[in-house]
Amino acid sequence: MSQIIETIDVDVPVTMAYNQWTQFETFPKFMDEVESITEIDDTHNHWKVKVGPVEREFDAEITEQHPDERVAWRSIDGETVHAGVVTFHKLTDTGTRVTVQIDWEPTGVVEKVGAVVGADNFAVKRDLENFKKFIEKAPQETGAWRGDVPR
Repeated sequence: MSQIIETIDVDVPVTMAYNQWTQFETFPKFMDEVESITEIDDTHNHWKVKVGPVEREFDAEITEQHPDERVAWRSIDGETVHAGVVTFHKLTDTGTRVTVQIDWEPTGVVEKVGAVVGADNFAVKRDLENFKKFIEKAPQETGAWRGDVPR
């Protein structure tokens, strides 16, 4: 099992950062490897990703979600086995710390080598930097889902 933990501070209120993160279908705008995400219902979505030459599709389930605090998920089918959580921490009225933790099982040579050399950490760090640019330039979040999903 490989683990990724990355953090970034964004210059927007915690509610704005959280609300944007709940808009899964916009992830391809700031996550380089995500081709598309289709929301099935409030707690399930279908992902299509491409990392280098490796293409994957999988379904994910939101396992816990609390507005302005956290979103946790796990894969529920497909070859990709992973789980993760993103947390939101209010730093100031206009600043938020976003932390992503992902535990995943690399499969195949490309993924295993990538995990060993830290390519997975680099990709998540880059995606967070892209999220920062995306959300800080936005006049407002593109939407919000404020529902609560108990653990």
